[in-house]
Amino acid sequence: MASPRSELNLASIDTDQSVWRGGRIPKLAAAVRSQRRQQLIEAAWRCAARRGFQATTVDDVCAEAGVSKGAFYGYFEQKQDLLMALLEDEARFYEHLLERLSATGGSGIEHLRAYARAVADRSSDPARVQVSADLWTAMLTDPAVRERFVAAVQRRRERLRTWIEEAQTAGEMVEIPANAFASILLALTDGLVLHGSLQPSAFRWNNIRSALDVLLRGVSS
Repeated sequence: MASPRSELNLASIDTDQSVWRGGRIPKLAAAVRSQRRQQLIEAAWRCAARRGFQATTVDDVCAEAGVSKGAFYGYFEQKQDLLMALLEDEARFYEHLLERLSATGGSGIEHLRAYARAVADRSSDPARVQVSADLWTAMLTDPAVRERFVAAVQRRRERLRTWIEEAQTAGEMVEIPANAFASILLALTDGLVLHGSLQPSAFRWNNIRSALDVLLRGVSS
């Protein structure tokens, strides 16, 4: 019979449910769990870039991440939960981008130009194009996906509207309904991503960046 001391040492082993088969399941440290969860998310992005998210299986993601299927279900109950995680991962990128641009101290119009270029750069990633298309498909049937997506887009719209209002107050931009123009910028970028998923060869993202610059110069005063 194992001593209390040996049980204590055994319980402190860094492992997860996929490799533990006896007695009480040890818990991973929060930082380790977060790192392993992110490892699965990044593997899912790579898989989605090759075959699209809908065609990607849990086995594909596990093989890409180099983990067991049991480990996957320690973090996600089903594949749809992984799609939600990709949505949140993408939303975090845009929130960090908006915060970083706001902290630079530039003008409103400069923030808008930098945002448009960053979005075009991000959207040229084939994984993002595929997952974005799958997200829009999921929104038609899954209220939870739609609710989170709407909330993420609303946060972006509010920040863009603030920059537009700042640019107008500073005399950098012509008078234009701020919320409407923010919505146009969002619709343009999202629409281009979806269009790119349907016909990847239809346009070049370098040209899109140039066109967005021209659009913003057109509303500058």
